[in-house]
Amino acid sequence: MPKDNRSFFERLTGSYNAEENESVSTNYSGSSPRVSGTEDEEAEPVEEGQLTIDVYQTPTDIIVQAFVAGIRPDELEISITQDMITLRGKREDIRKIERENFFYQELYWGSFSRSILLPQEVDADKADAAVKGGILTIKLPKIDKGRVQKLKIKGE
Repeated sequence: MPKDNRSFFERLTGSYNAEENESVSTNYSGSSPRVSGTEDEEAEPVEEGQLTIDVYQTPTDIIVQAFVAGIRPDELEISITQDMITLRGKREDIRKIERENFFYQELYWGSFSRSILLPQEVDADKADAAVKGGILTIKLPKIDKGRVQKLKIKGE
């Protein structure tokens, strides 16, 4: 198996410099770049890309933001547990451009996923998500472990 000589950024985003790297081919049907072998070799499984994200907190919430331009909201899958969130989807490239016509190809097309271990437990049932200007914002209410709930005992 040939060694993948792409930079960390290129492997993370699925991009490559078309002028510098002749050994990389791209499946323009929506798959990320992969190292080419001979035509007779069976195709290797294509790796998923990772979304770039911001995760921050407010006093009451954990906020996750991701750049999802070019993806319809119904094409995104968001799975939340108390301590983890996973985003999955696929960004389709409908262009049919020959490889030799690219000078640079840095936009990521194809399947992607990102799992994030959350810094604090959240209430998954009360989570909220919205897309505005190509930015997905997920609001995850924190679970207040310091809050004490008193229980009253009913008499007969």
